[in-house]
Amino acid sequence: MDTVLLNKKFERIGARLKVVDRPRRRMRTQSSLLTLDIGEDRRGEYFEIVPLNGDSPEIEVLDVQPSDRHLLLLVREDGAKNKYLCGHDERHWFVAGIPESAPVGTVRQAKEALQPREVRSAVAHKRVSGKSRNRRKNAAFIRQGEWFFLPIATMVVDETLVLGNEPLSRGNGGKPHWAEFCYRTGGETVHVCSRHPNGLTEAQYRKILSGNGNAKNWGWRTMRRNPGVYVRGRIRHPDHATITLHGWHQVVMNTENESRAMRNLAFLD
Repeated sequence: MDTVLLNKKFERIGARLKVVDRPRRRMRTQSSLLTLDIGEDRRGEYFEIVPLNGDSPEIEVLDVQPSDRHLLLLVREDGAKNKYLCGHDERHWFVAGIPESAPVGTVRQAKEALQPREVRSAVAHKRVSGKSRNRRKNAAFIRQGEWFFLPIATMVVDETLVLGNEPLSRGNGGKPHWAEFCYRTGGETVHVCSRHPNGLTEAQYRKILSGNGNAKNWGWRTMRRNPGVYVRGRIRHPDHATITLHGWHQVVMNTENESRAMRNLAFLD
């Protein structure tokens, strides 16, 4: 791993990089060779790489887009190629795992690979082209962080089933996005707490309660895993500008959960 060259690449997008011996805490993305996350010190945010087991992982920057403040990182691991999009979105730096099934070699391709099937279909249907395909707002969708909102002009719901101030969570323990109005269909009921952010089924939940007398005090919340979710009104998150959705929009999560580094993510509502 050429840390001098890596630092130069990150500096081109206006970012700092630190390669350290041990993580500050539980990291967002992890392979058997390294962990990768965003840290913060007195100078602000920085990217942090922690090699594991004394290894010196083979890391390469495939593409740098200084004006867009994004780069595409490749980590070779046991014959596999793990790719990460590192960049700046609105107010903060971020790192996103790219699905291995996607043939990605540029920042633009990485952004498009993070768009789920529903989003790609909407983009094609609305004939969105060029740079507009990756903007936070176009004719096909509005994006806030990892969430895409697709307008459903003809949707009619039972207003008695509409919930207010509902969280949208990826199940990774991060800060949820909050929807002013929410309507959900289907999905699996799970019990969620800070120790089990992806949620437990009813059977798993009961087993833990029966085996640990203190488990009932872990701050459980009942949620739906991978439901069909539709929202309207204001969508809030402390790291993003609030957006307002006029009419019902389908909620779709990006494809980061399909990458090896992030495959344990679940859509919780």
